[in-house]
Amino acid sequence: MWSYRRWNVGSTVASLLISCVLLQLGLVSSQTTWKTLSGKAPIVVAKGGFSGLFPDSSQGAYGFALSVSLPSTVLQCDVRLTKDGLGICLPDIKMDNCTDIANFFPNGSSTYLVNGVPVSGYFPIDYISTDLANISLIQAIYTRTDRFDGSSGILPVEAVAQLKPPALWLNIEHDMFYAQHNLSMKNYMKGLTKNVKVNYISSPEIGFLTSISSLASTQTKLIFKFLDPTSAEPTTNLTYSALLSNLTYIKTFASGILVPKTYIWPVSPDNYLMDYTTVVTDAHKAGLEIYAGNLANDNFFSYNYSYDPLAEYLSYIDNGVFSVDGFLSEFPITPSEAIGCFVNLNKSSISHEKPLVISHNGASGDYPDCTDLAYQNAVTDGADIIDCPVQVTKDGVLICMSSINLVDDTTVAKSVYATRMNVIPQLQSGPGVFTFNLTWDEIKKLKPVISQPLSQFKSVRNPRYTNAGNFMNLSDFLAFAKNKDLAGVLITVENAPFIAQNLGISMVDSVLAVLNSSGYDSATSLPVMIQSSNSSVLLAFKQKAPHYKLLYTINEEVSDAAAPAVADIKRFADAVAVEKQSIYPETHHLTTTQTKLVKNLKSQGLSVYVYVLMNEFLSQAYDYFSDATVEINSFVQDAGVDGLITDFPATARRYKQNTCQKMGNSTPSYMMPVQPGGLLQAISPTAQPPAAQPLPVLSESDVAEPPLPAGTKQASGAQNAPASSHASLQLPAAVLMSVLLAILSNALLLV
Repeated sequence: MWSYRRWNVGSTVASLLISCVLLQLGLVSSQTTWKTLSGKAPIVVAKGGFSGLFPDSSQGAYGFALSVSLPSTVLQCDVRLTKDGLGICLPDIKMDNCTDIANFFPNGSSTYLVNGVPVSGYFPIDYISTDLANISLIQAIYTRTDRFDGSSGILPVEAVAQLKPPALWLNIEHDMFYAQHNLSMKNYMKGLTKNVKVNYISSPEIGFLTSISSLASTQTKLIFKFLDPTSAEPTTNLTYSALLSNLTYIKTFASGILVPKTYIWPVSPDNYLMDYTTVVTDAHKAGLEIYAGNLANDNFFSYNYSYDPLAEYLSYIDNGVFSVDGFLSEFPITPSEAIGCFVNLNKSSISHEKPLVISHNGASGDYPDCTDLAYQNAVTDGADIIDCPVQVTKDGVLICMSSINLVDDTTVAKSVYATRMNVIPQLQSGPGVFTFNLTWDEIKKLKPVISQPLSQFKSVRNPRYTNAGNFMNLSDFLAFAKNKDLAGVLITVENAPFIAQNLGISMVDSVLAVLNSSGYDSATSLPVMIQSSNSSVLLAFKQKAPHYKLLYTINEEVSDAAAPAVADIKRFADAVAVEKQSIYPETHHLTTTQTKLVKNLKSQGLSVYVYVLMNEFLSQAYDYFSDATVEINSFVQDAGVDGLITDFPATARRYKQNTCQKMGNSTPSYMMPVQPGGLLQAISPTAQPPAAQPLPVLSESDVAEPPLPAGTKQASGAQNAPASSHASLQLPAAVLMSVLLAILSNALLLV
């Protein structure tokens, strides 16, 4: 008799996983009509459970899926047969990548023909069930955490059924392969269904589905699974593409189809969406339900979705034309959010209530920083506040540029101006071409470069627009913002002491002059907020323009702020911007706890904004399930931040519009904030990552800054700066010497 290790519904691991989340049952959106075949809400099918985080088909994956998804969530199992005919749940016909079997049977690999192709590996058909009793499941996708490897043995189908999910989906493949080894998947299924209720049976093999047609009923649906369009279906030897053109034939033996997502929304060779196909409407016309598969939050999906998995799910159900009947997902929490809270939103409604959505260099996740395109799309995407990090040019023009080093934002390194490369230790350790090395006219000749904060992982942003857009000076930015539906503008001022000391320019006076000349000096103008990590800068603004709001940036990770430090900040700031890990510290991409920083700052009347939020899953802790909306929800609902500084304003704006807000005790599970440290607690002691070093506490001395050096000149916000300023902005001897040395060094290298 099969004995499956470590599994029972009340096991310690499963109980811990569920209890650490402390979630409630979810609800389905009140949307009254859906464009599904039945007119009911689409279903969520958890492929192998919550396999995006836990090993596919493990007890943790199945238990967690039921905890954080729609209460109607279907559990899916890919059925494989052992040598003695037991059905087990495994994501692949081979066990090599999803189990640790090689540790137990180092010489147990075999080679078989699978659909006519030789395949080598560890096959379940070579082992009786007792051989596999001590084998553990592991994460098969190497980019995902392996901290839960070994926490679950291989599960028989009956063990998944014992969880009593709302519905059970079994996927059957390689029927002919099993027949060649004297095993019958048909007989197995007929025997299983006498004792286990199976709601969905899918297969890419027509012969198998027709052989079990007697199992089809109102309670059991047969689903034909489409594979790659060019692959041949083994029974008919027709390609799946050819079969797609004859859905009336499919209807003779199936009640639905499961298709890869690209059957519905194909993508171009450079990974942009093409026009949607008619496959959903064609299936519905044929009386077939249609389910979308191959969905995972940590896939590099189409750039049109801006690395936002929720946007991808919504494109299949909330497009005004069609809706699939369900999803097969490795992250079932995200389609649950989509179905339960984000359909039929009033996208034209703009509310500037908290949390404020504050752009970070415009919509810089989709367009180059601080360009007209980035700002235009930040407004279109629903930012409450758009930002301009101010820099100064050689001819004294204030411009919006995310870095004082043009190498970070432009094509200057490949331009004729690369010879102006120099090293200024007060600004950075490496060489650069700085904004004050070039005139505004020279900078405008450069092309912008989209930011790539995660390029080391080959994660790139919107490549079609890598060099798109035009830079803006401060005057243009302020003119653009006027008459827009915004709550204000944010002007960031950094490096003011260096600029005053070395260039003789007062950044405070220069910014104020441009604000005044642009009509931002009256109570009726668009509100202005000034941001800086330098307390002296904000003190100067407070003294000269007390009507502007002031935002202090804590530019290091801290666990708290000492009372004297908070009191000092209170003297000159209305709000504080803090890094994500100052709220939820992490170790090895797992949150460890929640600090008291936000609570302590807010208790003193300071608003708190978190920065920088990005959609890319690589920027997020595993706790957020590779879903930017889950991360945002935790910072808003749990930490209680007042604003979100983000590269992707559209994602934060949509979050503010979701229909599951202010539901109190009725908040569905998938919209509850995650428990900080919850996943970490669920990891076995032997797999725990090293403890993180404690973060420092912000002290009063960290906040205090020397008074700003006196700057005798003012920069201009516009292109037509006074001609006299061109000649007066001379670099000091030390800086000039570094420039000359850098040029000489480059020349010697060329020789």
